[in-house]
Amino acid sequence: MIQTSGLEKIYPGPRLRGPERTKAPRGVVALGGLDLQIRAGEFFGLLGPNGAGKTTTLGILTTRVRPTAGRATVAGADVVSEPARVKRQIGVVPQRPNPDRGLSVRENLLFHAAYFGIGAHQASMRADALLARFELEARARAKVDQLSGGQQQRLMIARALIHEPAVLFLDEPTVGLDPQARLALWEVLRALHAEGRTIVMTTHYMEEAEKLCERVAIIDQGSLLALDTPAALTARAPGGTLLELTLDAPAPEVAETMRALPGVERAEAHDDRLRVHVDRPGERLADLLRAIEREGRRVTHIQLERPSLETLFIALTGRRLQ
Repeated sequence: MIQTSGLEKIYPGPRLRGPERTKAPRGVVALGGLDLQIRAGEFFGLLGPNGAGKTTTLGILTTRVRPTAGRATVAGADVVSEPARVKRQIGVVPQRPNPDRGLSVRENLLFHAAYFGIGAHQASMRADALLARFELEARARAKVDQLSGGQQQRLMIARALIHEPAVLFLDEPTVGLDPQARLALWEVLRALHAEGRTIVMTTHYMEEAEKLCERVAIIDQGSLLALDTPAALTARAPGGTLLELTLDAPAPEVAETMRALPGVERAEAHDDRLRVHVDRPGERLADLLRAIEREGRRVTHIQLERPSLETLFIALTGRRLQ
């Protein structure tokens, strides 16, 4: 359904003059050669921190951003040479709801249908069906600003579906929602996927990717770091429990001491943080603390995590996803 090959996006850097011009960087690399294949009917996740290149990828696939190099197709249509064909095949839910706030909830759906040449009678029937499905019937005549955050996001999904697209793109769909609204939106997305729809979602929430997506691509700094099912990616995370110890000062030499201790599978130092993978954290923590004290350092914070997408991301990049 979706294929990218060597996809790049480089934004121009600052213009320099004189001798410095020859030293100018090639620009800001938002994507550095992305290769993806997304199957029809798949729920696919792009996982990474802000600035990783997720939104740029969606921008290219939805024809809003022109790639610097490479090629991308959606439902067989090229995003650069056939943007009109692509737009008829996709529904887009942006990171921030952008309905027409001067219109009612139902009017937003009817206007969007008109953009795709859907006749008034058919648009009316589709709008009513979507309002019922997303539990917005009672708010059909309300202005958008009268809706809660969760209701606005459901309206955005309804709007994206009214022309019956082949692919639904969602950019950070649950950002800013309270836990109850987030869980409700998850159920909506699960139901859409159960119908066989192709869904592509960006997120920086590990739990969201694990609960919803069939496959996940981990992206950081414009590069693809890993791609597989959530279970397979979690299995790739370094073994043992991750203990992240924050010290009172940077101490790269402490990591070497940690590696020599029993039960330590891996130890890395990053600034004032020490990340240690151990087999039995309850038994090993006291040994770690004593060794750190012998090195003349003090622990100010301790965090424990089981193997997960988060620990895999840390192992790949040396920093947390958030």
